[in-house]
Amino acid sequence: MHQLIAALISGGPVITDGAWGTQMQARGLPSGECPDAWNLSHPDVVEEIPRAYVQAGSRVILTNTFRGNRIALEAAGLADRVHELNLAGAAISRRAAGDKASVFACIGPGGKMLCMGEISPEELRDVFAQQANALAEGGAHAIVIETMGDLAEATLAVEAARTTGLPIVACMCFDSGADRDRTMMGVTPEQAAQGLSEAGADVIGANCGQGIDGYIAIGRRLVAACDLPVWIKANAGIPKVIDGNIVYETTPEQFASRAAELVDAGVSFIGGCCGTSPEFIAALSQRLTPASP
Repeated sequence: MHQLIAALISGGPVITDGAWGTQMQARGLPSGECPDAWNLSHPDVVEEIPRAYVQAGSRVILTNTFRGNRIALEAAGLADRVHELNLAGAAISRRAAGDKASVFACIGPGGKMLCMGEISPEELRDVFAQQANALAEGGAHAIVIETMGDLAEATLAVEAARTTGLPIVACMCFDSGADRDRTMMGVTPEQAAQGLSEAGADVIGANCGQGIDGYIAIGRRLVAACDLPVWIKANAGIPKVIDGNIVYETTPEQFASRAAELVDAGVSFIGGCCGTSPEFIAALSQRLTPASP
């Protein structure tokens, strides 16, 4: 086990951070605008988010780089600024973390479908490697690959991120199937655990797609399927559209009340995804004893 991961989990479950996208929208990010661009245009506003999570009790925070690969940035006319945007994203979270938290830099899906032949494995691996190395140069302590639906894509991302020498967390999004226990490509928790472990991930997990209720069982299955630490970041429930607005109805207290079940399932890293906030992390902090960074 990587030294950093072992140190983090040595004191018990580690509280990570919550949502970034909904927090940026609350701070004025217009719908449809590239969040990653704010690393350069609004760095002080972006820094408010990880700083609030650290104050709420997060011992691991992510970065504003979910769409920071050159394919995703191309749609925003920013394909030539991959290095700059990721470097800034890592630096912003490092400043917010200080000596109180570790920065696990975020890599999201590439944006083109392998299974449809929209991109070759070699090109996609290079896309991920470019982003991962910029994040490492920016001072990230680890890399988080998240919200993946295609195991082949996630595996390529892990392989690419390993070139940095940093520990790697690899997460799939389980939101499909009759029991919502498969990714959009039909991958089960057991298949994800095997594939991500074999690719060289140091931590495996799940994020987004559904609320904490559904992720308790998935967390248990991931723990049973491999010997690696498990990471879970659930949404604040399933959103509803009310008066034209997307609303997450799960409260911080309701979310945190299920956290002990994740711990009992053997999950090592616990945080929130879409719809969660520093209030959710504070509620988790009151329920759980975080490990020291």
